[in-house]
Amino acid sequence: MHRLCLLLWLFLPPAVLADEVVPICYGYGCAAQDEVRFPEDGLKLLGGQLRAAVDAQKERELLAQAIGQLYAWAGEVSDIRNDRGGNYEDGHSPGKMDCIDHSTSTTRLLKMLDARGYLRWHRVGEIDVRRRIFVILEHYSAVIEEKSDGAPARFVVDSWFVDNGQPAVILPLDEWKKGAGPDV
Repeated sequence: MHRLCLLLWLFLPPAVLADEVVPICYGYGCAAQDEVRFPEDGLKLLGGQLRAAVDAQKERELLAQAIGQLYAWAGEVSDIRNDRGGNYEDGHSPGKMDCIDHSTSTTRLLKMLDARGYLRWHRVGEIDVRRRIFVILEHYSAVIEEKSDGAPARFVVDSWFVDNGQPAVILPLDEWKKGAGPDV
């Protein structure tokens, strides 16, 4: 049965794809999750925008926008609409997110986009962490890497830096590891 489902998925036209449900973490450390349904028509729109990328650089620019849009849609049905960049501007609002919530949820969103064939120039990597001042300051982020024959260039896709619904920050992994990114 599983093989039949896979074959149908591979050969059915994109118009037959259905809404996607993705668990979105919040509450710091994925303490809570909401199952967010992303409508097919919106996902097809994002897919069309991402397919317009002519190279990896353009795909990263469009991907930053797409991740922001997915979070904005999730905020329409979830308390994550209250999330602000960093950890200090949220106050006591429900739906606040730390970097663990963001890295986990963003990775899930990236995997959804990739499974739908919307990423041509990148693949989704494993969540990475940067540590500063020993282990006291840890920060996690989703990661993508360019599809290439040689050693792939790796980038963080970090939505933690921005308010809900804003484009994600995409930086070379090496620069991010050294502390690059907005000061929040």
